[in-house]
Amino acid sequence: MPAKGKHRRPKHHPITRKLALAGTGSAALALPLISATTAGAAEAKAAPVAVKAAPAVEKAAPAAAKAAPMTYSVVSGDTLSKIAAEHSVGGGWQKLYEANRSIVGADPSVIRPGLRLNLTAAAPAAGTAVRTAAAKVSTGYANNLDGWIRESLDVMAQHGIPGSYEGIHRNVMRESSGNPMAINNWDSNAAAGIPSKGLLQVIDPTFRAYHVPGTPQDSYDPVANITAACNYAAARYGSIDNVNGAY
Repeated sequence: MPAKGKHRRPKHHPITRKLALAGTGSAALALPLISATTAGAAEAKAAPVAVKAAPAVEKAAPAAAKAAPMTYSVVSGDTLSKIAAEHSVGGGWQKLYEANRSIVGADPSVIRPGLRLNLTAAAPAAGTAVRTAAAKVSTGYANNLDGWIRESLDVMAQHGIPGSYEGIHRNVMRESSGNPMAINNWDSNAAAGIPSKGLLQVIDPTFRAYHVPGTPQDSYDPVANITAACNYAAARYGSIDNVNGAY
């Protein structure tokens, strides 16, 4: 581009001069015939200039409003397990209890009417629910007594702990009737401050001593409770299958 204020000197095209005879005979006049060379015959059209469109300015998405915590007021007859199921709490009653331990207290099987539980705090982080659901589909364990026993048997097989489905089921039904939140508050263990808990009614010291890696450190967790109890029964009786009464 020429500098501002200066003018470009016009470019002269080479001219080819030829003579053409006008008229007839010797009196014909010689007239110059002017023709432009091929390169300058017509004024070249200016090449179109591509105009780059300005990038669209994206509007910033408004920040999502912070959701208010969701709470639930406990009514008579409620259990953490029931509340977790009705409100689809990821992680079940264990997660709900963990999020509200300071409100509920040391015993998750006892919740008083009027307590306000924080359900939002118990919700899993984004994507957790999807991963948990996918894991259940891939493993095939149902979230019930049948699924807990089958998952425990798989963990036991990995650690060489003996036991059968029938042996576990028989003892579970005698000890807790299949209630993972069952707790014994009246026997000598309860009097000593270490009540028997869970599906197979294990006291905390025994649970800690025979806890099997890969299961939660929670004696109320169904799989952890069954597996620890079977590990204890194997050490003392050879197998949970050999247990037919209080152990």
